[in-house]
Amino acid sequence: MSESICQESTYRSLFEQHAEALRNFMYYKTGNLQGAEDLMHDAFVKLWEKCASVELEKAKSYLYTVAHNLFLNQVRHQKVVLKFEQRRYSDRDTQTPQYLLEESEFKRKLEEAIAALPEGQREVFLMNRIEKLKYREIAERLGLSVKAVEKRMHKALQQLRKISPKL
Repeated sequence: MSESICQESTYRSLFEQHAEALRNFMYYKTGNLQGAEDLMHDAFVKLWEKCASVELEKAKSYLYTVAHNLFLNQVRHQKVVLKFEQRRYSDRDTQTPQYLLEESEFKRKLEEAIAALPEGQREVFLMNRIEKLKYREIAERLGLSVKAVEKRMHKALQQLRKISPKL
């Protein structure tokens, strides 16, 4: 009898093998660690719910596909919420000089700016700055040339410098 994902030991082994990498992958997409954790856990819940119909050899692919689809659904939802918020607060100005100087608010703005980067730029930026990977290592992971990684990093830094020239 072959191993089944529905066996607790097999499922646990899959979680131990893939959870961290899946979380990191989703972090590169979302720019938000808590959101990445949630997406990773939701993908594993869906795997458990569908354990009888997913082949063990395809479990990793299934997890990444489910997590990516959950992310896309979340983005669509956030766009709707953002449109509502923009209409609701369009006449308010929250950008005072004091606001810009407060450290916690700067951090929040930086996180938002990172999250707003195009996916490719955000992936490269976070891999370099969070995981401390060299451009060559990033290029290998993403299947890109080193020049493409350099260009994405340059554009990401340009965008982030609009928030603060100190970056």
